[in-house]
Amino acid sequence: MIAVLDVLRTAGRLLWRHWPVLLAWYAAGVLGRYVVIEAAGFVGAYNAVAGSLLLPLAVLSRLVALVAMLLVVRDGMRRLDGIAPLPEDAATRRRQFSDALLAGILPFFAFYAAWGFLREDAAAYSARALEVSAGLNYAAIVEETDPVGDGLAGALILTPVTFAIVVVAFTLRWVLKRYRERLPRWFAVIAAYLEAVWVYFAALVLSVVIDSVTGWVQTRQGMVWLDDLRVTVSAAFVPLAWVWEGIEWFIGEAGGIILLPLAWLTIAGVVYGQAVAPDPVPADSLGGEVGVRLRSRYRALPARLRARLRDIWADLVSRFTPIGDAIVLMWRAGPVLICGFVLLYTVLLAVQGWAEWGLLRLVGPHDLNDFWLVFDQAIFLVVPLLIEPVRIALVAGGYDAVIGRLVSRRAAVAASSEPTPAGASGAADESG
Repeated sequence: MIAVLDVLRTAGRLLWRHWPVLLAWYAAGVLGRYVVIEAAGFVGAYNAVAGSLLLPLAVLSRLVALVAMLLVVRDGMRRLDGIAPLPEDAATRRRQFSDALLAGILPFFAFYAAWGFLREDAAAYSARALEVSAGLNYAAIVEETDPVGDGLAGALILTPVTFAIVVVAFTLRWVLKRYRERLPRWFAVIAAYLEAVWVYFAALVLSVVIDSVTGWVQTRQGMVWLDDLRVTVSAAFVPLAWVWEGIEWFIGEAGGIILLPLAWLTIAGVVYGQAVAPDPVPADSLGGEVGVRLRSRYRALPARLRARLRDIWADLVSRFTPIGDAIVLMWRAGPVLICGFVLLYTVLLAVQGWAEWGLLRLVGPHDLNDFWLVFDQAIFLVVPLLIEPVRIALVAGGYDAVIGRLVSRRAAVAASSEPTPAGASGAADESG
């Protein structure tokens, strides 16, 4: 209960001090996403590859707004400020913003895709591209000219060009990271875009591969037999089918309720960059005999090739290290605090659902063509505009409480490890 009240106090203080700026940043992110999707759909009607190269900017605009919102409330997080004070000069703050943005791209894309937001962006982009493509085809029919565009209407398929985009974007991003100290500051914008491009296209390739493998597995005869067996068992033992469906429902609902707030805490940990790294495992102890053989072959390679491979591997690992550190930090904070934060986040989700229900009842029934198709976007944006500042304040408050719990445990361990001065026990007995 104390942990829940602590999170609430911090979140309330942050929201009271910063809600206008949080609201402005969220609105800017939504507007940026809308503009990018409209522009990408227009370009995608002419060339699917060019349109898909613009689409990651939609996710990046939301990420820029999220990072800005988390950093806006940074000065009110007292426990985090106690171990990592805010820098005084503006140049260092800009550097921290770009570092947080680059570190947050991979986990934010994973979060964005897992909760269906990436699918929504792709659907909006496809709808816009189809609309523009239909207009171009109609104009070509009327004017009796050849159709304009590649004929894909924005749909991107796996080709050698797709894989080349991933390789080129990742290579250029690695080069910019390697020589970032020699480059002007505005190259950070290009680095962020390249990071978003290679992550987006890699996710696209991975999703297509997974869908292909899943479709192939589901069409195998063995899966058909297993499905028939499940239907037969369910028909013969109806209570068992009820239990199984109940377990599936519970896992689905509990997974969403628990994983969503933990994902937000993880993103906050990556952005703030103050997670506790786990103790490193010696490299020579990994892999057993196979690992020993692989390391011996690796050491036999030329020194220059080993240096390049080591740089590439370090660049890949550095993207996942902040995520692992944030997870370790939450684990060490203890289950009481994390469960309290999950409870508060669940209450916020319930309030959001009630607010959306109440807004629809307040607006009332109207004509579909004359009202909802015109004002639906503005109406459905009202509740997120009110909820998102509260969500960011709650996440920042939860992360600050996690940092406070970690600092308290470190202080307790340090106090217990200090030697007791001579005569201290006697003085303590007399004072007692």
